Amino acid sequence: MTEQYIFESPQTAAEACGEHLLAILEAAVHRGGAAHLAISGGSSPKPMFELLARSGFDWSRVRIYWVDERCVPPDHEQSNYRMARQHFLEPAGVPTSNVHRIQAELPPRDAAARYLRDLPAAFDAIHLGAGPDAHTASLFPGAPEILDREQKVAAVYVEKFSQWRITLMPRVLLACPEIAVLASGADKAEAIGRILGQPPADPLQYPARILRATPGRVAWFLDHAASSKLRP
Repeated sequence: MTEQYIFESPQTAAEACGEHLLAILEAAVHRGGAAHLAISGGSSPKPMFELLARSGFDWSRVRIYWVDERCVPPDHEQSNYRMARQHFLEPAGVPTSNVHRIQAELPPRDAAARYLRDLPAAFDAIHLGAGPDAHTASLFPGAPEILDREQKVAAVYVEKFSQWRITLMPRVLLACPEIAVLASGADKAEAIGRILGQPPADPLQYPARILRATPGRVAWFLDHAASSKLRP
């Protein structure tokens, strides 16, 4: 099931995405006593992270993971972990024992293997983004990993950035019952129009299109600029 929510600004879209995730986590904790959440990086989630941090939620019952990570040390300016730590984890007081970062300072395949051992049996919620090229996680256009349904985690080399990354694979993403995608900015409008539009776009060209195959719920949180090429 795909849902679309459109907001006036990137900040209001991000905050709505955060409220959506909080509701999912609260239900998961009530149901099973704990919840497992995977988050993404980039600049768009900053207001979402700040909302999560000030929410007053009991984070002792939530285990935090990452959808993907650049192969840099955890204090590097490009680190997704660093971004989340500064704007979410530390301000919210998330217990360090509940934080399962990707140890991306290790050799890429070692980092992927270690992260695989750390993954939960299932996620209650996954937060994703979508880039101007329609990538999601670290699944970029043309990458063979887009079609892989066997692996859970992979080390991938992204030619576009000449950089190794560790990423969750489609098998994990598509198994999650609740996915929230946050995307804002006019530079993403063309990609969003193709991902969510008809006729179906080729996932090898528009990787986030794979989310249309999940049996779970995928909620898209967009600002007006990013949604400008969606057909009514």
